[in-house]
This record gives sequence, structure tokens and C-alpha cells, in this order.
Amino acid sequence: MAESGSLPNGFSELEVLAVGTVLLIEALTGLCLNSPTILSFCKTPELRTPIHLLVLSLALADTGISLNALIAATSSLLRVSHRRWPYGSEGCQALGFQGFVTALSSICSSAAIAWGRYHHYCTRSQLAWNTALSLVICVWLSSAFWAAMPLLGWGHYDYEPLGTCCTLDYSRGDRNFTSFLFTMAFFNFFLPLFITLTSYRFMEQKLRKTGHLQVNTTVPARTLLFGWGPYALLYLSATVMDVSAIPPKLQMVPALIAKTMPTINAINYALGREMVHRGIWQCLSPQRSELDRAR
Repeated sequence: MAESGSLPNGFSELEVLAVGTVLLIEALTGLCLNSPTILSFCKTPELRTPIHLLVLSLALADTGISLNALIAATSSLLRVSHRRWPYGSEGCQALGFQGFVTALSSICSSAAIAWGRYHHYCTRSQLAWNTALSLVICVWLSSAFWAAMPLLGWGHYDYEPLGTCCTLDYSRGDRNFTSFLFTMAFFNFFLPLFITLTSYRFMEQKLRKTGHLQVNTTVPARTLLFGWGPYALLYLSATVMDVSAIPPKLQMVPALIAKTMPTINAINYALGREMVHRGIWQCLSPQRSELDRAR
């Protein structure tokens, strides 16, 4: 999509404002829910465990997605008044890279948590710090590698249909895009989804025998499919058909769904756990936490 002085094709001014408002709500909600998780990990010693390090990685990735959504929301509002993308071509490439890094890190961190929980509940040994740290480093380096490929010529970043955010350009559908998509999707979507499914399946089989099944084993995989499945479907469609036949408004749906993931993940992985609640409460009430430790 070119940088133009008019509204994007297929969108009215009211629709651009509506999308911008939705993105703003998603961004602020994700930031508000993930920031306490990060803060509580840094300030609460009880939360500094290997398994919570994996949750911290997910919260950091989701915070990045929320920041990306905040920039997209700002761009949507500026699009109405200035009728153009405000950050230039280099800004588009930088935003595409940042968004892709954090999205892939979020997906892979969810898979790492699934494996970490399986290791915690189904083996006799505790998850070691060096193992958790190695997983986090691997997740972020791998995500940065795949996100850098479009900058180096394998794949390409371009504007989304609304022209207020940048993502992997699926409009070309050529061999370059197809080869990158299938290779990247295998390592960063299908493989993490497989790890998530099998980890929780094995966990369910083992814990049901003992009657101590305390972890929801179906929500994580469903969450991955709900949040990133529409993007995967859109990208796969681009390899077999001309995506210009898909209405621009429909093409924006995967982006809006994906940016709800920071909120969903914060509820599923952090805010729904009692220890994280305690850590957030200690951060918000430092005097009370000092009194509790004194007791």
C-alpha cells in the first residue's frame, strides 16, 4: 500500500476512527494487565522462579504487541487528520520488525510455558534456572532471526490494508513470500502449537491418574489458535489466491484479533494465579508487604 494523501480504499473516515479506537483499547488494556506482572516479578522474590521467568518472557512479548497496537492506534487517528502514514517507509520497516519479533516471541513463550509446566508437574526434577534462561534466550533470538529475514530480502514488510500498521506483505503471493511463510510458520506457529498440545495432553493424562489436575489443559492451545489462527489462514490463503479479492475490512480482522492476545495471555498465565496476585498486591502495597515479612 502506498503512502497516500487520502483514506485507504474500502474504509470511511468513521471506520478508520473505529478501528483506531479498538486498537487503542486493546493497547491500553494489554499494557495495564501485563505491566503489573513484569513489576511483580522484579520486586517480589517469591516470584523469581524458573517457571515464572517463562511467564515474564511472555509478558514482555505481549507488552511489545501492545506498544505496537498503540502506535497503530495513533496512526489511525493521525490518518484521519493528515491522510497519510506519519512515520515514513523506514518507520514501516521498523514497526513491522518490532511487531513480528514480539508476536513470534509471544507464540513461542506460550509453548515454552507449556513445556515448563509439563516438566514441573510430570517429572521428578524441578525446572532449573539455566534451562529456563536458555529457553528464553532461544525464544527471543529465534524470533529476532525470523523477523530480520524480511529486512534482508526473504519476505517483505508493508502496510496493512488500513495503512496504519506494518506487517509481513502477503499481497504479492510470489515464491519469495511462499517459501518464507511456510518455513517461518512451521518453526513459529505449527511447532509451538504441537508442543503446547502434546505438553498439556501428557500433563492431563498423568495428573488425572493422581486426581490433582489443577491446570486447564485445553485453553492454551485454543488461545493460540484463536489469536494467531486467523493470521495463519490469511497468509496461507495468499499463497493460493489473489488476496485483493478479500475485502480490506476482512483483511484487518486478523490484526485486531491478534492484538487481543496480550489481554488474554495476562488473564490466563499471570492474573489467574494466586502467587502473582500476591506479588502484585505487594507491589501496590509496599508497606503491607514489609509488615507481612516482619511477621
